[in-house]
Amino acid sequence: MSPAVSIADRLAAVERYDFRSLHPRLAYGTASDRYAAWIGQVYPESWEAEVATRSKKLGGEAFEERLLPIASVADYFQHFGVLELDFTFYRPLLDASGEPSPNYHVLQQYAEHAPDDARFLLKAPQQFTARVLRRKGGFVENETYLHALGFEHQFAEPAFDLLGERLVGVIVEQEYARVRESPTPEAFVAELDRFFAEVPPLPYHLEVRSPHLLTPFYADWLAANGLGFVFSHWTWLPSIQEQWRLVGERFSSGDGDAVMRLLNPRKMKYAEAFAHAYPFTDAVPALSETPQARVMVNEATALAYKAIEQGVTLVTICNNRAWGNSPKLAQALGRRFLDFADRYGV
Repeated sequence: MSPAVSIADRLAAVERYDFRSLHPRLAYGTASDRYAAWIGQVYPESWEAEVATRSKKLGGEAFEERLLPIASVADYFQHFGVLELDFTFYRPLLDASGEPSPNYHVLQQYAEHAPDDARFLLKAPQQFTARVLRRKGGFVENETYLHALGFEHQFAEPAFDLLGERLVGVIVEQEYARVRESPTPEAFVAELDRFFAEVPPLPYHLEVRSPHLLTPFYADWLAANGLGFVFSHWTWLPSIQEQWRLVGERFSSGDGDAVMRLLNPRKMKYAEAFAHAYPFTDAVPALSETPQARVMVNEATALAYKAIEQGVTLVTICNNRAWGNSPKLAQALGRRFLDFADRYGV
């Protein structure tokens, strides 16, 4: 599939932080969207008057986050083809009695302000996907782990009701667990198999952060069930290239999309990456000018070409923590992709 837009025009668009015309098989987006730090890149200066602030404590430090109103999502989609929303990870859309939670009303506002051709990825609530939950400084067993009926009624159904066809994927993220705290890979697949046999048939993409569970058996099960493997650049996971080998150099989602999330430098914890990236206004050399950063961009570019070759649409999600500034990371990816566009006729 060759795009109708010239390489020169696509590069000019990338320089304007417009990633929608890079290639028909590539969709770029970010993890969350309301960063006032992106004014002048993604958002016009007129939003400056409507910035709100909130405090965040992380790793013993205090940070002030500057946020835009949800209505700014209309400007976001003038630059990106997809948006990942993660607030649904922390609380379902409906409570156990069926009443809308605050997250329902937030997602409803996104649905009202986003254009008709917007594409959203939502993170599944940890209430149904996490084996343990953090409570009061410790961890407790999650009594609703892989509770399919609760997942359906409190998340999947209201999410589709609000977004309809604009909901193009659900990310099921499972946090890192030690080997001794995990089931065997076979038992792990068996419990997932029961869950996905019972939930509504949405496009699911699984991000399992425990490397010992990322086995060929797991990869074969994903492919057999049309479930997507999330290629994730994250603290304790192997490289994207190693993940590609692990899954047998194939994309497994049945809906023709694959998801890659560039979240964090490998072997760097969340709090450290966040502190480096803050306040998210620009690329940060400690994140963006390292040998690892070059490898990440090169491997992400290679995966983009593999997706095009196999007729798959690759959805790439950029995170501030991986680079300092998500639009700048998308820009670096776009430039690198176009370095090879003429050679490969794309």
